[in-house]
Amino acid sequence: MTKITPAADADVGELTLFASQTFTHTFGHIYDPADLSAFLAGWNPPEKLRAQIADPAWAIALAHGDDGAIAGFIKMGPLDFDLPEGQPGDDAAELHQLYVGPAAQGTGIAAALMDWGIAWARERAAILYLSVFTENARAQAFYRRYGFVDVGRNAFRVGNHIDEDRFFRLDL
Repeated sequence: MTKITPAADADVGELTLFASQTFTHTFGHIYDPADLSAFLAGWNPPEKLRAQIADPAWAIALAHGDDGAIAGFIKMGPLDFDLPEGQPGDDAAELHQLYVGPAAQGTGIAAALMDWGIAWARERAAILYLSVFTENARAQAFYRRYGFVDVGRNAFRVGNHIDEDRFFRLDL
């Protein structure tokens, strides 16, 4: 069984590096290096992560591998995007990020993190939203297994590059 622990200030350096490396491994081939670099510089900077760890409206949880290194993480918090027309935003939370390192994929870490995130959201909201890249079929299938449904499109900017993401919703 995977142990999930809340992120602490002492984890910020490792988490910043892990998040950037995992995003780059998964999506880096899509972007111009300058766009990717600009995006990563503002995506999970240490000061932002420290503030989110200290803010009770946010929660970041970590899963560690057998070697003690971060193998995956989930970031939960308030909505920070405009929902598609007709989607309720009151009493809602957002799954901002769920990343598992390449070596840990298929080990159950993603499921353990998702279970933790849904439990966190159920204590705070009636609806959970997330945004997922249109071409990330594996992630979309994973979210659908949890009951998330596609409710619209979202533009996701990486530097000057704009991807089409899909909004997913889970009624809690």
